[in-house]
Amino acid sequence: MTRPPIRIVLADDERMVRTALRAILSAEPDLEIAGEAATGTEAVSVVRETRPDVVLMDVRMPETDGIRATEQILATLAEPPRIVVVTTFENDSYVYDALRAGAAGFLLKRVDADTLVQSVRLVAHSDTLLFPSAVRTLAAEHARANPDPPAWVARLTEREGEVLRLMATGLANAEIAERMRVGPATVKTHVASVLAKTGTRDRTQAVIRAYEAGFTKPVS
Repeated sequence: MTRPPIRIVLADDERMVRTALRAILSAEPDLEIAGEAATGTEAVSVVRETRPDVVLMDVRMPETDGIRATEQILATLAEPPRIVVVTTFENDSYVYDALRAGAAGFLLKRVDADTLVQSVRLVAHSDTLLFPSAVRTLAAEHARANPDPPAWVARLTEREGEVLRLMATGLANAEIAERMRVGPATVKTHVASVLAKTGTRDRTQAVIRAYEAGFTKPVS
């Protein structure tokens, strides 16, 4: 059965950036632009109205920045979209804060068209991390030493801990299942338990939490 198109909201205060993104993405038959916003406040409103699958969110916008807009969207919608922050600098502390807030990943504004399209598809339909090596680099640069592990670390079972560490490498559920020699359904159950115990919304946020706790060691 053919999947419905991936519906996308573009949030950026620069009209030229939105125009370029729209031109690239709308040329693909499986991608559809659901709306646009020039501020973080507009982004929250447009997302609530259009209920897209993916939001490409600039982190630096007037009124409400991309971090606060991400928090508001994730906190107020029962089934929120996947949010990908778009930035000029990959080591920007704004990006790290957005990932901590629940963004599913990030893209650089200079990314090529093919990578942009494939990234939107990946974040909409896949259970893997978007650019895991870049997430690890951000964690290495921004995570602080934590001598006292949070309580959730002790609550993880051995299997759940193994799953979390494999998630941090960027493996999808099927790949983790193959590595652990268990069924994909078992891995899915472990992932759900990891998210619940770490108090996170998705695997990107869980991986960031694991780095901050010192549970997973960031490597560049």
